Amino acid sequence: MTTEPVSRTILLFDIERFSDRDDVEQAYLRRMLYAIADRTLEAAGIDETRRMRADRGDSVMELIDAGASVTGLLRALLTEVPAQLHAVNRMASRSAQIRLRGVVATGFVAVDPLDGWVGSALNHACRLLDAQVLRDALGERPDDFALCVSESVHSGIVRHDHPGIPRDAFHTVTADSKNGPLRAWLHGPVPARSGTGGDGRGERREGESPAPGGPGEHPAPGSPSPRRPESGPAVHFQGAASFGGSQVFGDQHGVSGGQVTGDVHLGGREAGKGEPA
Repeated sequence: MTTEPVSRTILLFDIERFSDRDDVEQAYLRRMLYAIADRTLEAAGIDETRRMRADRGDSVMELIDAGASVTGLLRALLTEVPAQLHAVNRMASRSAQIRLRGVVATGFVAVDPLDGWVGSALNHACRLLDAQVLRDALGERPDDFALCVSESVHSGIVRHDHPGIPRDAFHTVTADSKNGPLRAWLHGPVPARSGTGGDGRGERREGESPAPGGPGEHPAPGSPSPRRPESGPAVHFQGAASFGGSQVFGDQHGVSGGQVTGDVHLGGREAGKGEPA
């Protein structure tokens, strides 16, 4: 029988390209993952009595007591995880490099007698962890870590711009899932390869300028189209100008609309003198 659901903070980590490594490397990466998770939670002031852990091979799941500080957790994730990854990877061979995707969410989760975890908030967090937009973000990052937070974490914490959690560093994305699109917030730039598609759609927040060439720069329906400049070079005259005995009068653009008589040469050489004009 499943226990009653209680409010939890959900933290997920996943190792990039774990299955590409051999058994020895996988064992090493798992040890590094556990060490990074422990040090990050300790830095956030969350001890072992306030969390539960589930092992998923190439990933780790933490259920954290709702009374623990989510702001402290986010600060630790933005500072401690990159520092830990840098310390590990600078001493590791290329095949033992560890790169992580992370997700923070909140919601109600129940733990059954078999230590299974049940809850829609947990399901959503797992789907965010596996979303292509988060995978693409990590693929484009040089710092070995990509973090995504749920809509509830953004609305409750991130949007208030707490110290150490810069609101403008998070960008809204939409992740596809079998239950429909999930809106979330990605720390750092939205990956270019995700573009504006369904699995990683960067959405413009209120007050932001549209991207160059985007919908915000097109004229409204029925409005006149902006005049395009005339093709080719233009020569403008005020008054009269003389070229080899010929004159051009009036305000001219090129030579249209004016009067030109005689021989006019603009550049090149005169015919009959050296090369043809």
